[in-house]
Amino acid sequence: MGGVPEPHTGWTFITNHARVLAAIADDTHVRVRDLAAHCRLTERAVQKIIADLEQAGYLSRRREGRGNTYRIEQRAALRHPAEAGLTVASLLSLLAHDEADRHQAHRTVAGAQAEDGR
Repeated sequence: MGGVPEPHTGWTFITNHARVLAAIADDTHVRVRDLAAHCRLTERAVQKIIADLEQAGYLSRRREGRGNTYRIEQRAALRHPAEAGLTVASLLSLLAHDEADRHQAHRTVAGAQAEDGR
């Protein structure tokens, strides 16, 4: 088993709740252990976030065998008054677009480094 992730110091633009929700959107069968590693959180913190999201109606889970399958309520409105009218789907769309851009940039850098190594 992996250790506790290194803590992040300072503030960030994206909350841990949004990170966990976005990771679940990427894989609705993801394990808590994998969510924790991906989001750089402890498993206990991820469990608490999932409970928060379920209680607020943003997420539901169904037990399947030894794992869970999650369902995100895409039409649920974001909580803060400044985001009135925005839905979970709009947030996830933005985060998914950013994730795709980041992966593309990583592939571009890796490809350039490989060419330099020839």
